[in-house]
Amino acid sequence: MNTGLRSTTFAAALAATFGAAYGVGQGVGPVVADSPPKHGDEHGRPPQEQSEGGGHSGHDTPPAGGLQIAEGGYTLDLETPRVTAGRPADLRFTVRDTGGRALTAYQREHDKELHLIVASRDLVTYRHLHPTRAADGTWSTPLELPRAGGYRVFADFTPAKDSPAKRSPAKENAENITLGADLAASGPYEARELPPASTTARINGYDVKLAGALHPGKASELKLKVSRDGKPVTDLQRYLGAYGHLVALRSGDLAYLHVHPNGEPGDPATRPGPDISFTATAPSSGAYRLFLDFKHDGKVHTAAFTVRAGGAAADSGTPGGHAEDAHGH
Repeated sequence: MNTGLRSTTFAAALAATFGAAYGVGQGVGPVVADSPPKHGDEHGRPPQEQSEGGGHSGHDTPPAGGLQIAEGGYTLDLETPRVTAGRPADLRFTVRDTGGRALTAYQREHDKELHLIVASRDLVTYRHLHPTRAADGTWSTPLELPRAGGYRVFADFTPAKDSPAKRSPAKENAENITLGADLAASGPYEARELPPASTTARINGYDVKLAGALHPGKASELKLKVSRDGKPVTDLQRYLGAYGHLVALRSGDLAYLHVHPNGEPGDPATRPGPDISFTATAPSSGAYRLFLDFKHDGKVHTAAFTVRAGGAAADSGTPGGHAEDAHGH
């Protein structure tokens, strides 16, 4: 990867040039951009109850999402494939079935019919958006991207059980789907490097510590502890139906792994902080960027971490912490 900083006039039509050329970038905050980096599985089961399968052990590893624009009988039709960096835009898209019909029936998950993530190819900029759906199935949301370059748009959703593509026997058991499409932002482009792996992130006066390792092909627990001014935060607020929301993106191709926390507000074992626990399985070894959304005092904050699954451990640069060597999200 070319690590030198280069400024050029970025042509929107050439967004794919940046594709997987740059690794994970840095960023924290509800809108994560241009700032240094300072829990069971998707179904809430504890690690010991999950299959630890994967390509490494001959069993099934949860597939990476977001790498395809079409999957499971549905296609992401991005009607706004390019924007101008630094200028407000209206991002519009539609999810279509195999017959070209717009999907209008969704199953609500985590308080929303659809979760929309926009991330730059270098993962310096990250947005978790909440678009609105028109009656004809068209989704839209305001969007302003701070930097030029290539971006990836992820639509994370579950079609309703009576949706057309799920009526066929082949799709009867279809569940959550994450589709991805490329988005270009024109303007001067500046490449960024992958920040070092770290077990601590600081955002808006909060410190978030990460414990646990991400393993390829094996379920493992990731535990994040939130504190402010040196004191544990024990009154986190519900956000999207939970006390935390975690998204993982793989450096290089931006494979998407959307994990959910262990437990849920209201059950006897789940407390509103300071710990938030997730279980995840990485689809492969490599570098990943983790983005944790949490809500406190009425505001949503996003802490970001760089971690490695498999391979050599990286120096976290954090006193008392280190990036664990993962051999096995």
